[in-house]
Amino acid sequence: MALQGITVLDLTRLLPGAFCSQLMADLGAEVIKIEQLDGGDYNRAFPPLAKKESGSFLLLNRNKKSLALNLKSDEGKKIFKELVAKADVVLEGFRPGVMERLGLSYESLSQTNPMLVYCAISGYGQDGPLRLAPGHDLNYLAMAGALQLFGKAGEDPIVPGLSIADVGGGSLMASTGILAALISRGKTGRGQFVDISMFDGAVAWLPYHGADHLFGGIEPRGGETRFIGQAACYNVYRCADGRHLALGIIEDHFWHRFCDAVGLSDLKADQWPTGERAETQKRRLQSLFASQSRDAWLEQLAPADIPLSAVYDMQEAFSQPHFRHRQMMLEVEHPVEGTVPQLGFPIKLSDTPASIRTPPPLLGQHTAEILEGMGYTQADIDRLQQGGVVARYAD
Repeated sequence: MALQGITVLDLTRLLPGAFCSQLMADLGAEVIKIEQLDGGDYNRAFPPLAKKESGSFLLLNRNKKSLALNLKSDEGKKIFKELVAKADVVLEGFRPGVMERLGLSYESLSQTNPMLVYCAISGYGQDGPLRLAPGHDLNYLAMAGALQLFGKAGEDPIVPGLSIADVGGGSLMASTGILAALISRGKTGRGQFVDISMFDGAVAWLPYHGADHLFGGIEPRGGETRFIGQAACYNVYRCADGRHLALGIIEDHFWHRFCDAVGLSDLKADQWPTGERAETQKRRLQSLFASQSRDAWLEQLAPADIPLSAVYDMQEAFSQPHFRHRQMMLEVEHPVEGTVPQLGFPIKLSDTPASIRTPPPLLGQHTAEILEGMGYTQADIDRLQQGGVVARYAD
């Protein structure tokens, strides 16, 4: 597998770090979740629950091992440093300064292992005026100028339905940074510190709309520019049955085909109106689509070969043949939950494909296995557990 032989120590909780380390685990890395003894990763408690485990935890933590370790104890730090000595990556998601206070900063750990790649995911980065500010996905989007892009013209911004800054600005940027650092290490023999700010990541997602501001003198807001709701040709419409269609036309030849197919040839020369003309055009299309059901429109307009899609709910999306063909729905056997569905791996590699090898771990499930692999005896492990340094899963 592509990352076989790479060991990742994952100290993160919740979404950004978990998705990042699952990508690496699916590609073959050994990912050890370092979890606090009492409850572990906060995501274990998030609803909805399957039988006992959180559904979102089950979708974010396959192919990983769980070591329940008290990093505030001297022996817990000792065990962690022993793991670091042979690891390739440390991934953490604390506020800046937390790892320093624990005596586990990059500067400290890199003395133990100069080849270590240390990645810190935080809200606003390791330096700057906002470095210690609390936040979550919505806050980073708001501060980056991105939240105003979501909503309708003249109305307030809305909460996006996806965790864009967490995953796009955090998880994906972190995995890219880690892989880049590993490639660099192969040339230099040295690891490095990877500073990932979800705020920075959200800003980096703004090349289209940032251009409006930087080069056009336009402040882009939801519903007021071409690709965020202003244009009739690039919008969502409600049909007679209450379902919706997404019309995603950009190229003029698609627009001409659409206008001809629905009998609106008078609109062919006016694909990108603004102001009241844009609102009038959207009302005409809304009235048109409201005359038939969603699926009737799909059938009628299929011969036109235009970017028109059903707005699926998850039941429909997860059931469609293409979803299955691309192996975006898989399964794994879990010791408590039984057969657990899994969302598939999005990157298809011809020679070193990703795979699901193990289910999401129970809290502390691999504590004994990991410590035994480090040379600890059963008596040592018993003593550590009794002293509150580690925890093992118990039925």
